[in-house]
Amino acid sequence: MQLCGRLVVSIGGRRVESGLPGRQGRLLFAYLTLNRLRSLTRAEIVDAIWADGRDGGLAPLLSKVRRVVPLDGYRVAADWVDVEAAADALHRAESALAQGDSHRAWGPSQVAMFVSGRVFLAGEEGEWIENERRALAGLRLRALEAYAEAALGVGGTELAAAVRVGRELITLEPFRESGYRILIEALANEGNGAEAILVYEELRTKLREELGITPSEKTQAAYRRVLR
Repeated sequence: MQLCGRLVVSIGGRRVESGLPGRQGRLLFAYLTLNRLRSLTRAEIVDAIWADGRDGGLAPLLSKVRRVVPLDGYRVAADWVDVEAAADALHRAESALAQGDSHRAWGPSQVAMFVSGRVFLAGEEGEWIENERRALAGLRLRALEAYAEAALGVGGTELAAAVRVGRELITLEPFRESGYRILIEALANEGNGAEAILVYEELRTKLREELGITPSEKTQAAYRRVLR
C-alpha cells in the first residue's frame, strides 16, 4: 500500500487501485489504511470522507471498497504500508546511530527519507490529510538528519552526500543547529576547513542578530574540532 505520491494498492502482485470507487472510495481506503492499527468509529470515518460531517452513504461506499480490498470491519490487512515502513526505518536508523553504527543506519535512513519526501495523497485536501503531511514533514527532517549523519560516519565518497543534505537541512530549518553541525563536520572531513568555519560564522551571526543567543556548546565543540 503506497499512500505517499501516487496511490498504489497491490494484492498478490496485481495492481487494484483503479478499482476503488472514485475519489471518496480512495479517501476511504487511504483513511482506513493510515489508521489500521487503531480502532475507528463510524463518526470519525464520516468526518474524514465528507467535509460537512454528514453521512453521504458510508455503508454502500464500504461495500464497494470491499470488492477491491478485503476489510475486517474497518480494518485493512496489509503486509507493507509506506508510511509505516518509513516510521519503522527511521526508528532503526536512529537506533543504529545511537549505537555508533553508521553503516547499519545508512540504508534505513534512505527508506525513510524517500518515502517521506513524497506528498501524502497528492492532489487531495482535508484536515486529517494536512495533519499527516505535517507529521511526515517532521519525519522527513529527522530522516534527512539520520542519513546525513550516517553518510558522515561512513565517510569516503559519502561525504559529498553529507554536505548536500547538510545544506538542505539548513535551508529547510535555518535555526536548527543540527544541520549546521553536520555540514561543518562534513566540510571539514572533505578537507574544506575554511568553508566549514564560514558556515559556523553564518550560524553564529544569524543567532546573535535574530535571537540574541550564541550557538549551543555542542555546535561550538564541532567548531573547535575544525580549528584543531
